[in-house]
Amino acid sequence: MKFLSQRSAAARGALLIATAAALWATTSIAAKTLFTETHLEPIVLAFLRLCIAFPFFFLLMLTEGRKRRVPLDRRVLFGLVVLGFFQAGYQGTYLLAVDLTGAGIATLIALCLSPVLVALVAAPLLGERPNRTTVLALVAAIIGTLMLVSTDIRSPDAARVSGVLIAVLAAAIYAGFTLTSRHLSGGSSVYATAFVCFMTGAIVLAPIAGFSGGLSGLANLDLKAWLLIGYIGIVPTCVGYVCFFRGMQSTPATTSSIIVTLEPLFAAMLAWMILGEALGMLGVMGAIVLTVSVLVASRSGSPSGDGGEGRSTPDE
Repeated sequence: MKFLSQRSAAARGALLIATAAALWATTSIAAKTLFTETHLEPIVLAFLRLCIAFPFFFLLMLTEGRKRRVPLDRRVLFGLVVLGFFQAGYQGTYLLAVDLTGAGIATLIALCLSPVLVALVAAPLLGERPNRTTVLALVAAIIGTLMLVSTDIRSPDAARVSGVLIAVLAAAIYAGFTLTSRHLSGGSSVYATAFVCFMTGAIVLAPIAGFSGGLSGLANLDLKAWLLIGYIGIVPTCVGYVCFFRGMQSTPATTSSIIVTLEPLFAAMLAWMILGEALGMLGVMGAIVLTVSVLVASRSGSPSGDGGEGRSTPDE
């Protein structure tokens, strides 16, 4: 009976994480719709998203604190603030990449390339040597990425080429986020981590959004636009992360890192079905190679298993 209970809990946990991945995937779809139908700037959307999310996690942190004492010393708090800066950079670059390229390709690059970069950097800096299977998976992931973006690189549209490069930058920032979180955020509660990271990110983005002039255009947004903004802040961000955190309680880390790899696939499928974005045959093959490579790297227990949204702390 105990074995069946454990299997049932693990199944529920896996389902919750898969639900989180599906919800996260809708972020880029809603964002691309906003960018297409309004003049909303990506940096303003990133700011609004964090503003909606951090009060929610503040309330969850207080609730958790009443049930049990949650340690949050100066060192941990400093680490979370540092992660907040990474969060601000990731949110801004990722949404800008979605605007310039597309929901599917930006998500595939940002979330699948990030664990590859983590593994490459962790080897020389942290002494985490990947095994042979991981190395082959990383090489395949790089090849898959090149296949995925081949059409955009050849495109005469400078904006799409810039979007690909910004998506790579978003992947690099998230890789830095992942590596930093291993050493600076240990011991803090997940809700405290989410609250401090999102609040810090909002504070960092506030002056940028203000100086860009994008905030002045908020008065011109219609009801549909505000509903989409509210959706991004509440459903994939708040509800998605709660599902992920609850699922992690009964799901092994390796399993969760594999399940969340579904997010970029979900995003690519939704972008094709809803937005009409097509990757082309070579792009589809590249997306498959890239995703399988990340799955293999995750299963082999390499540092890249943190991938995409096996997020130890908030991301997209």
